[in-house]
Amino acid sequence: MASPDVWKEFESNEVSHSVAHHLFAIDDLVHRNGYSRVTDVARALKISRGSASLTLKALKNRDLVVEDENKFLKLSDSGQRIIDGIRAKREIVQQFLRDVLGMEPRQAEIDACKVEHLFSLEAAERLLHFLTFAVSDSPVARTFLNAYRNDTDICHDLTRCPVCEDSCLLHIDDAGLSLN
Repeated sequence: MASPDVWKEFESNEVSHSVAHHLFAIDDLVHRNGYSRVTDVARALKISRGSASLTLKALKNRDLVVEDENKFLKLSDSGQRIIDGIRAKREIVQQFLRDVLGMEPRQAEIDACKVEHLFSLEAAERLLHFLTFAVSDSPVARTFLNAYRNDTDICHDLTRCPVCEDSCLLHIDDAGLSLN
């Protein structure tokens, strides 16, 4: 069990998943079309114009998005810094899931998207360091990855498991995978 206040850290993230995608939509639209409007963001995210407008108003108030006199939107320097960091984290996590854990590219992309804005800079740096080593030409890294990829045994024997203590962290039953 995590310490009592750890769960509250979730709320201390710089941006939510939704906010990150609004910022990404603006950035993508500006790079693709040269401009971005509320309607364009709504269409890109497949949400109502009203919903996009509410979120974008809050982002303008936080100085993450700037709107000019023609109602064109662009990211502020702060907004750009945030999505550049999130984009880097997504790429690190996606490559780790795909190239180290061997996940299918589409599922790796989906899972990386789910967590990209939640990772701390420290976690991203450490994961990148591990990833850089794991995919390097180092004989130790190659041996490790080969051993990992060839080990298909998912242990459920608590006497042999160096990770689980009182109960198996992953319990597989007829209904599928469920966490204990």
